[in-house]
Amino acid sequence: MEFQIKTKKREEIIDITELINDKIKNSGCKNGIAHICVLHTTAAITINENEDPNVPQDLLNFLAKLVPKEEKWTHNKIDSNGDSHIKASLIGNSIHIPIKNGELHLGRYQGIMFCEFDGPRTRNVILKI
Repeated sequence: MEFQIKTKKREEIIDITELINDKIKNSGCKNGIAHICVLHTTAAITINENEDPNVPQDLLNFLAKLVPKEEKWTHNKIDSNGDSHIKASLIGNSIHIPIKNGELHLGRYQGIMFCEFDGPRTRNVILKI
């Protein structure tokens, strides 16, 4: 199934764990694998802590230092988002998570994080169960 995520900032990380769990519950699947894939080159998906709201900002701060927007990226001659492509490649565009008893089988503090690096935009995400 395909769904959309609307982002509000150029860079943000959004916890989509409950959204994915709702889609799994509606599918009727009790046990299996969830494959989640972002269909964009300037957005990503990852698993990270969803208990402390500072973790996403720490990740964004680190990536900003590692891959600064202000760098003279060659791609910026076409579009000013060269850093966004690199950040998305570092994080990755897909993940696989076990489904157990009708929901994502994650660790205590784990959540599914959608990473926006070139927003605000409407993004397409695929969930294959």
